[in-house]
Amino acid sequence: MAENLKPRSRVITDGPDRAPSRAMFKAVGFTDEDLSRPIVGVANTWIEIGPCNFHLRQLAAKVKEGVRAAGGTPMEFNTVSISDGISMGAEGMKCSLVSRELIADSIELVARGNHFDALVCISGCDKTNPGVVMALARLNIPGLALYGGSIAPGHLAARDLTIQDVFEAVGAYGRGKISAEQLKAIEDTACPGAGACGGQFTANTMSTVMEFLGISPLGSNGIPAMVNEKDEAAFNAGKLVMELLRHDLRPSQILTREAVENAIAAVAATGGSTNAVLHLLAIAREAGVELKIDDFDRISTRTPLLADLKPGGRFVANDLYRAGGIQLVAKRLFEAGLLHADALTVTGKAIGEAARSVNETPGQEVVRPLSNPLKTTGGLVILKGNLAPEGCVVKVAGHERMTHRGPARVFDREEDAFQAVQRGEIKANDVVVIRYEGPKGGPGMREMLAVTAALVGAGLGDTVALLTDGRFSGATHGLMAGHVAPEAANGGPIAAVRDGDTIVFDIKNRRLDVELSEEELNSRLRQWKTPKPRYESGVMAKYAKLVSSASEGAVTR
Repeated sequence: MAENLKPRSRVITDGPDRAPSRAMFKAVGFTDEDLSRPIVGVANTWIEIGPCNFHLRQLAAKVKEGVRAAGGTPMEFNTVSISDGISMGAEGMKCSLVSRELIADSIELVARGNHFDALVCISGCDKTNPGVVMALARLNIPGLALYGGSIAPGHLAARDLTIQDVFEAVGAYGRGKISAEQLKAIEDTACPGAGACGGQFTANTMSTVMEFLGISPLGSNGIPAMVNEKDEAAFNAGKLVMELLRHDLRPSQILTREAVENAIAAVAATGGSTNAVLHLLAIAREAGVELKIDDFDRISTRTPLLADLKPGGRFVANDLYRAGGIQLVAKRLFEAGLLHADALTVTGKAIGEAARSVNETPGQEVVRPLSNPLKTTGGLVILKGNLAPEGCVVKVAGHERMTHRGPARVFDREEDAFQAVQRGEIKANDVVVIRYEGPKGGPGMREMLAVTAALVGAGLGDTVALLTDGRFSGATHGLMAGHVAPEAANGGPIAAVRDGDTIVFDIKNRRLDVELSEEELNSRLRQWKTPKPRYESGVMAKYAKLVSSASEGAVTR
């Protein structure tokens, strides 16, 4: 039990020489009594742009109530956030991954600058989730993360809808398969209120990761955004951070190699987003945990796919919550011997202890029993080959083909590929290649949901493959290889591909190749010239100069 509960904040609150600091605090309403208590930062990623983070002001208020009830003084501050669902398919989507670094940087700066004793981070969407965990790892002060929760599904004609359905409806409309009125009806009903996208897309995948890392209390993140229990979870998070401070329990004790392997297993077992590879590599780096891209394939291969969740399955996050929660997945992995049960969590208990006490709803169909998995191996596959020497990521959570051989249709930016799909220029068996969309080349490594959903909506999801040095949304499904590295902007082999070249996907043998001789491939690469940067000033240019390969998590350094 720590005796000094103000190990950091006393340098700006205590003693005669800190009178100017106290005067500034008092100007905004803090009292001498407030300043005598531990100072707890509450990092809020609230924005009113989009539903994912829209409700986080309410949760922050509850977190602060919990901090005060447990004897601390909360101080709330904000970060940036980019809504992927809104910016998807546009130039603005390049800002999304960049924001992950900025979120981590801003939390680190505010926490260091104000000498917080402890920290609660509230996140709600794709990049805020890994961003807050990266900040907690860097700061290594007592702290935890709380996810805002998932949106309720929309309903239309007795069918549950998510944002995935809207993107796919755009493709269907572009090919004349639905009317403008039908598209409008889907648009108007798919997102009924606040909360993050409802399938096991990137936001919910990273929520799962946060719980399995132990940096969020198991069972807290999966509570949907707009149910009363979420307020209770937020209040309890505020109380819990004070316990972390009293016991001086820090992220470095929680974010271990075992915790990271638990998180990878959870992503594999739930058919989670390929973005988890990128974000876990980044989190591991901040936590000082050695992790390589090949580790994802190794862990996924031994982990059964158990959760029947969108985009590859039938159910949404709210269904999982009613079935018993993400902690039910932890129980299955524990029973299978696939969970490092002794890994510590922010509750002070091991994750295995929490997993043992889970209540499963009788008759639920969301999480399969170990005796009847959806697949005997997990959803993440790492391919290498002459097109991806450093690796690329494929999700095989649904019923994707295990092989594909077809002619390349090459595009140097996402918009051109999308227009080709809409014009009906992509045919069955084609391999769509989208390059110069990597971390450096984009810059910012855009997600390709607009293109992949348009392919599905056009009826080509089962016959066309796609590869890119960019990323995919967690809502993407089909035979899609992302994070191809080295990227085109760094002279990777993807830069040498030409229209008509034969591309081969071989999932079983973990290969992605173009059928060219080594001599021809090298000859083309020798002729390649570095393209002019798309941004020559500002944050995008700075990011492009600092960012690492996707195979290393696309971190800045």
